[in-house]
Amino acid sequence: MTRTAAMSAAFLLIAFTAPAFADDRAPTAEERAEIEAALTAEGFASWGEIELDDSQVWDVDDAVHTDGKQYDLELDMTTFAITDRDED
Repeated sequence: MTRTAAMSAAFLLIAFTAPAFADDRAPTAEERAEIEAALTAEGFASWGEIELDDSQVWDVDDAVHTDGKQYDLELDMTTFAITDRDED
């Protein structure tokens, strides 16, 4: 593959995958307060990045539970209930 063809292919890959990330956003102050209250109520002591992903769920990275285990979580967009937890 020539260098120009490789660069064109890379550009097209970026161009077609970039919109998938366009909908991700951080929570508003009000949403963050509700998410943090829900996490605390479920026994989580700390967590990393929180963002609403394009599939309309809140992703919470590196949430540390009081049992000492660390999880990546998904929360319902409107109720903030934990819908999925994957142990790290």
